[in-house]
Amino acid sequence: MKPLLFLAAVSALPLAAACTPQAKAPRVALDCPATQGELTRTAMAQDGKSCIYASAEGAEVTLRLIPVSGTAFATLDRLEETLLAESAKAAEAAEAAAPQADTRPSPQSAAEAERAAAEAAKDAGAAAQVADAGDAAEEGMGSVDGVDVRLEKGKVVVEDGRETTRIDLPGIQIVADEANDSAQIRIGPLHVDASGEEAKVQIRREVRLKGEALAREKRGVRATFVSSGKSAADGRRFVGYEAGGPKTGPLTVAIVHSKSALDDDDNVYRDIKKLVRKNGGV
Repeated sequence: MKPLLFLAAVSALPLAAACTPQAKAPRVALDCPATQGELTRTAMAQDGKSCIYASAEGAEVTLRLIPVSGTAFATLDRLEETLLAESAKAAEAAEAAAPQADTRPSPQSAAEAERAAAEAAKDAGAAAQVADAGDAAEEGMGSVDGVDVRLEKGKVVVEDGRETTRIDLPGIQIVADEANDSAQIRIGPLHVDASGEEAKVQIRREVRLKGEALAREKRGVRATFVSSGKSAADGRRFVGYEAGGPKTGPLTVAIVHSKSALDDDDNVYRDIKKLVRKNGGV
Protein backbone atom coordinates (compact mmCIF):
# COMPACT_ATOMS: atom_id res chain seq x y z
CA MET A 1 0.00 0.00 0.00
CA LYS A 2 1.57 3.25 -1.08
CA PRO A 3 1.48 6.11 1.47
CA LEU A 4 -0.85 9.00 0.85
CA LEU A 5 0.74 12.25 -0.27
CA PHE A 6 0.42 14.98 2.34
CA LEU A 7 -0.77 18.40 1.18
CA ALA A 8 1.59 21.26 2.09
CA ALA A 9 -1.19 23.79 2.58
CA VAL A 10 -4.92 23.89 2.07
CA SER A 11 -7.14 26.96 2.06
CA ALA A 12 -10.29 27.04 4.18
CA LEU A 13 -12.75 27.08 1.28
CA PRO A 14 -11.44 23.97 -0.53
CA LEU A 15 -11.23 22.17 2.81
CA ALA A 16 -14.88 22.84 3.53
CA ALA A 17 -15.84 21.68 0.07
CA ALA A 18 -13.81 18.48 0.46
CA CYS A 19 -15.45 17.64 3.76
CA THR A 20 -18.91 17.79 2.17
CA PRO A 21 -18.45 15.90 -1.13
CA GLN A 22 -21.20 15.91 -3.66
CA ALA A 23 -22.54 12.50 -4.61
CA LYS A 24 -21.46 11.42 -8.08
CA ALA A 25 -23.72 9.70 -10.53
CA PRO A 26 -23.25 5.92 -10.37
CA ARG A 27 -21.25 4.37 -13.18
CA VAL A 28 -23.43 2.75 -15.84
CA ALA A 29 -20.73 1.29 -18.11
CA LEU A 30 -17.15 0.12 -17.72
CA ASP A 31 -14.09 1.72 -19.24
CA CYS A 32 -12.44 -1.32 -20.82
CA PRO A 33 -9.29 -0.33 -22.77
CA ALA A 34 -8.01 -2.71 -25.44
CA THR A 35 -4.93 -3.35 -23.32
CA GLN A 36 -3.96 -2.70 -19.71
CA GLY A 37 -0.30 -3.52 -19.20
CA GLU A 38 0.01 -7.32 -19.34
CA LEU A 39 -3.72 -7.77 -19.99
CA THR A 40 -5.37 -7.90 -23.42
CA ARG A 41 -9.12 -7.48 -23.87
CA THR A 42 -10.70 -10.48 -25.58
CA ALA A 43 -14.42 -9.72 -25.30
CA MET A 44 -16.82 -6.95 -24.25
CA ALA A 45 -20.55 -6.96 -23.59
CA GLN A 46 -22.73 -4.65 -25.67
CA ASP A 47 -24.19 -2.99 -22.57
CA GLY A 48 -20.69 -2.18 -21.31
CA LYS A 49 -21.24 -3.89 -17.96
CA SER A 50 -18.64 -6.60 -18.45
CA CYS A 51 -15.49 -7.35 -20.41
CA ILE A 52 -12.90 -10.12 -20.43
CA TYR A 53 -9.12 -9.90 -20.40
CA ALA A 54 -6.38 -12.52 -20.73
CA SER A 55 -2.69 -12.57 -19.89
CA ALA A 56 0.16 -14.36 -21.63
CA GLU A 57 0.51 -16.60 -18.53
CA GLY A 58 -3.03 -17.90 -18.96
CA ALA A 59 -4.88 -15.84 -16.37
CA GLU A 60 -8.44 -14.86 -17.30
CA VAL A 61 -9.96 -11.69 -15.85
CA THR A 62 -13.66 -10.85 -16.10
CA LEU A 63 -14.37 -7.22 -15.24
CA ARG A 64 -17.97 -6.66 -14.14
CA LEU A 65 -20.26 -3.99 -12.78
CA ILE A 66 -22.25 -5.55 -9.93
CA PRO A 67 -25.19 -3.77 -8.27
CA VAL A 68 -25.25 -3.72 -4.48
CA SER A 69 -28.04 -5.68 -2.80
CA GLY A 70 -28.26 -5.05 0.93
CA THR A 71 -24.71 -3.93 1.71
CA ALA A 72 -21.53 -3.95 -0.35
CA PHE A 73 -19.91 -6.64 1.79
CA ALA A 74 -23.05 -8.79 1.80
CA THR A 75 -23.01 -8.58 -2.00
CA LEU A 76 -19.38 -9.76 -2.01
CA ASP A 77 -20.27 -12.59 0.39
CA ARG A 78 -22.71 -13.97 -2.17
CA LEU A 79 -20.14 -13.58 -4.95
CA GLU A 80 -17.57 -15.56 -2.94
CA GLU A 81 -20.07 -18.35 -2.29
CA THR A 82 -20.78 -18.57 -6.03
CA LEU A 83 -17.09 -18.62 -7.00
CA LEU A 84 -16.25 -21.30 -4.42
CA ALA A 85 -19.19 -23.47 -5.51
CA GLU A 86 -18.16 -23.17 -9.18
CA SER A 87 -14.53 -24.02 -8.35
CA ALA A 88 -15.53 -27.07 -6.30
CA LYS A 89 -17.77 -28.30 -9.12
CA ALA A 90 -15.00 -27.84 -11.72
CA ALA A 91 -12.48 -29.68 -9.52
CA GLU A 92 -14.90 -32.57 -8.97
CA ALA A 93 -15.52 -32.82 -12.72
CA ALA A 94 -11.77 -32.86 -13.41
CA GLU A 95 -11.22 -35.57 -10.81
CA ALA A 96 -14.04 -37.69 -12.21
CA ALA A 97 -12.69 -37.34 -15.75
CA ALA A 98 -9.13 -38.31 -14.76
CA PRO A 99 -8.16 -41.85 -15.90
CA GLN A 100 -8.27 -44.37 -13.09
CA ALA A 101 -5.08 -46.41 -12.66
CA ASP A 102 -5.33 -50.21 -12.50
CA THR A 103 -4.50 -50.99 -8.89
CA ARG A 104 -4.79 -54.78 -9.20
CA PRO A 105 -1.41 -56.29 -8.24
CA SER A 106 0.39 -58.80 -10.41
CA PRO A 107 1.44 -62.12 -8.78
CA GLN A 108 5.04 -60.94 -8.55
CA SER A 109 4.12 -57.55 -7.09
CA ALA A 110 1.79 -59.26 -4.60
CA ALA A 111 4.65 -61.41 -3.28
CA GLU A 112 6.90 -58.37 -3.05
CA ALA A 113 4.16 -56.52 -1.23
CA GLU A 114 3.86 -59.33 1.34
CA ARG A 115 7.59 -59.22 2.06
CA ALA A 116 7.50 -55.42 2.29
CA ALA A 117 4.51 -55.61 4.65
CA ALA A 118 6.34 -58.04 6.92
CA GLU A 119 9.37 -55.79 7.06
CA ALA A 120 7.16 -52.76 7.63
CA ALA A 121 5.46 -54.53 10.54
CA LYS A 122 8.83 -55.10 12.19
CA ASP A 123 9.81 -51.49 11.60
CA ALA A 124 6.45 -50.27 12.93
CA GLY A 125 6.91 -52.29 16.12
CA ALA A 126 10.36 -50.82 16.68
CA ALA A 127 9.09 -47.33 15.90
CA ALA A 128 6.24 -47.75 18.38
CA GLN A 129 8.68 -48.66 21.13
CA VAL A 130 10.81 -45.62 20.34
CA ALA A 131 7.73 -43.40 20.24
CA ASP A 132 6.52 -44.70 23.60
CA ALA A 133 9.92 -44.03 25.11
CA GLY A 134 9.95 -40.58 23.57
CA ASP A 135 6.48 -39.79 24.92
CA ALA A 136 7.52 -40.88 28.39
CA ALA A 137 10.61 -38.71 28.19
CA GLU A 138 8.57 -35.74 27.00
CA GLU A 139 6.09 -36.17 29.84
CA GLY A 140 8.94 -36.21 32.30
CA MET A 141 10.39 -33.02 30.83
CA GLY A 142 7.02 -31.29 30.59
CA SER A 143 7.35 -30.62 26.84
CA VAL A 144 4.53 -28.92 24.93
CA ASP A 145 2.53 -29.67 21.80
CA GLY A 146 1.20 -26.14 21.33
CA VAL A 147 0.90 -22.65 22.71
CA ASP A 148 -2.16 -20.64 23.76
CA VAL A 149 -1.65 -16.85 23.92
CA ARG A 150 -4.50 -14.62 25.01
CA LEU A 151 -5.28 -11.40 26.85
CA GLU A 152 -6.84 -11.61 30.30
CA LYS A 153 -7.50 -8.56 32.48
CA GLY A 154 -5.14 -6.45 30.45
CA LYS A 155 -2.29 -8.99 30.62
CA VAL A 156 -0.94 -11.36 27.98
CA VAL A 157 -1.35 -14.98 29.13
CA VAL A 158 0.71 -17.79 27.58
CA GLU A 159 -0.40 -21.40 28.19
CA ASP A 160 1.45 -24.50 26.98
CA GLY A 161 0.53 -28.14 26.48
CA ARG A 162 -1.85 -28.26 23.52
CA GLU A 163 -1.69 -29.34 19.90
CA THR A 164 -3.29 -26.05 18.92
CA THR A 165 -1.48 -22.73 18.87
CA ARG A 166 -3.88 -19.92 19.67
CA ILE A 167 -3.25 -16.16 19.79
CA ASP A 168 -6.20 -13.98 20.79
CA LEU A 169 -5.19 -10.36 21.28
CA PRO A 170 -6.94 -7.08 20.40
CA GLY A 171 -7.09 -6.97 16.62
CA ILE A 172 -5.14 -10.24 16.22
CA GLN A 173 -6.57 -13.77 16.26
CA ILE A 174 -4.54 -16.79 15.14
CA VAL A 175 -5.44 -20.46 15.53
CA ALA A 176 -3.13 -23.12 14.11
CA ASP A 177 -4.02 -26.78 14.61
CA GLU A 178 -1.26 -29.26 13.79
CA ALA A 179 -3.63 -32.22 14.18
CA ASN A 180 -5.65 -31.37 11.06
CA ASP A 181 -3.07 -29.11 9.34
CA SER A 182 -5.28 -26.02 9.49
CA ALA A 183 -4.88 -22.37 10.39
CA GLN A 184 -7.15 -19.37 10.87
CA ILE A 185 -5.73 -15.85 10.99
CA ARG A 186 -7.58 -12.62 11.73
CA ILE A 187 -5.50 -9.43 11.70
CA GLY A 188 -7.54 -6.29 11.13
CA PRO A 189 -9.14 -6.50 7.67
CA LEU A 190 -7.11 -9.63 6.78
CA HIS A 191 -8.77 -13.04 7.16
CA VAL A 192 -6.97 -16.28 6.23
CA ASP A 193 -8.45 -19.79 6.41
CA ALA A 194 -6.12 -22.63 5.41
CA SER A 195 -6.54 -26.39 5.54
CA GLY A 196 -4.11 -28.77 3.87
CA GLU A 197 -3.44 -27.55 0.33
CA GLU A 198 -6.52 -25.32 0.29
CA ALA A 199 -6.54 -21.72 1.47
CA LYS A 200 -8.77 -18.65 1.37
CA VAL A 201 -7.58 -15.07 1.83
CA GLN A 202 -9.98 -12.17 2.30
CA ILE A 203 -9.18 -8.47 2.76
CA ARG A 204 -11.94 -5.89 3.15
CA ARG A 205 -11.79 -2.23 4.14
CA GLU A 206 -13.69 1.00 3.89
CA VAL A 207 -11.95 3.69 1.81
CA ARG A 208 -12.50 7.20 0.53
CA LEU A 209 -13.57 7.70 -3.05
CA LYS A 210 -11.46 9.60 -5.54
CA GLY A 211 -11.68 13.35 -5.00
CA GLU A 212 -12.66 12.88 -1.34
CA ALA A 213 -9.22 12.51 0.26
CA LEU A 214 -10.13 14.97 3.03
CA ALA A 215 -13.67 13.78 3.61
CA ARG A 216 -14.52 12.50 7.09
CA GLU A 217 -16.77 9.74 5.80
CA LYS A 218 -15.39 6.78 3.91
CA ARG A 219 -18.04 6.18 1.29
CA GLY A 220 -16.19 3.51 -0.67
CA VAL A 221 -15.02 -0.07 -0.21
CA ARG A 222 -12.13 -2.14 -1.48
CA ALA A 223 -11.87 -5.91 -1.23
CA THR A 224 -9.55 -8.73 -2.23
CA PHE A 225 -10.39 -12.43 -2.23
CA VAL A 226 -8.21 -15.38 -3.28
CA SER A 227 -8.96 -19.08 -3.02
CA SER A 228 -6.61 -21.93 -3.92
CA GLY A 229 -7.73 -25.52 -4.14
CA LYS A 230 -7.79 -28.54 -6.43
CA SER A 231 -7.14 -27.96 -10.11
CA ALA A 232 -9.92 -27.80 -12.67
CA ALA A 233 -9.75 -29.59 -16.03
CA ASP A 234 -7.84 -26.67 -17.59
CA GLY A 235 -5.27 -26.65 -14.78
CA ARG A 236 -6.55 -23.51 -13.09
CA ARG A 237 -6.64 -23.79 -9.30
CA PHE A 238 -6.70 -20.16 -8.17
CA VAL A 239 -9.86 -18.09 -8.22
CA GLY A 240 -10.54 -14.72 -6.66
CA TYR A 241 -11.44 -11.13 -7.23
CA GLU A 242 -10.37 -7.54 -6.71
CA ALA A 243 -13.28 -5.18 -6.04
CA GLY A 244 -13.85 -1.51 -5.40
CA GLY A 245 -16.51 1.16 -5.61
CA PRO A 246 -19.02 3.20 -3.64
CA LYS A 247 -20.84 1.44 -0.82
CA THR A 248 -24.13 2.11 -2.56
CA GLY A 249 -22.84 0.51 -5.75
CA PRO A 250 -22.36 -0.50 -8.37
CA LEU A 251 -19.12 -2.28 -7.50
CA THR A 252 -16.40 -2.86 -10.06
CA VAL A 253 -15.23 -6.46 -9.65
CA ALA A 254 -12.40 -8.18 -11.49
CA ILE A 255 -12.91 -11.95 -11.20
CA VAL A 256 -9.66 -13.84 -11.79
CA HIS A 257 -9.03 -17.48 -12.72
CA SER A 258 -5.39 -18.53 -12.89
CA LYS A 259 -3.11 -21.57 -12.84
CA SER A 260 -0.58 -19.76 -10.68
CA ALA A 261 -1.03 -17.49 -7.67
CA LEU A 262 -0.95 -13.72 -8.16
CA ASP A 263 0.48 -11.30 -5.63
CA ASP A 264 1.35 -7.62 -5.29
CA ASP A 265 4.69 -8.12 -7.06
CA ASP A 266 2.99 -9.61 -10.11
CA ASN A 267 2.51 -7.22 -13.04
CA VAL A 268 -0.77 -8.88 -13.99
CA TYR A 269 -2.18 -8.30 -10.51
CA ARG A 270 -1.09 -4.67 -10.61
CA ASP A 271 -2.89 -4.23 -13.93
CA ILE A 272 -6.02 -5.82 -12.45
CA LYS A 273 -5.98 -3.34 -9.57
CA LYS A 274 -5.55 -0.44 -12.01
CA LEU A 275 -8.66 -1.50 -13.93
CA VAL A 276 -10.67 -1.79 -10.70
CA ARG A 277 -9.51 1.52 -9.22
CA LYS A 278 -10.11 3.40 -12.46
CA ASN A 279 -13.65 2.07 -12.85
CA GLY A 280 -14.53 1.87 -9.17
CA GLY A 281 -13.37 5.37 -8.32
CA VAL A 282 -11.40 4.27 -5.26
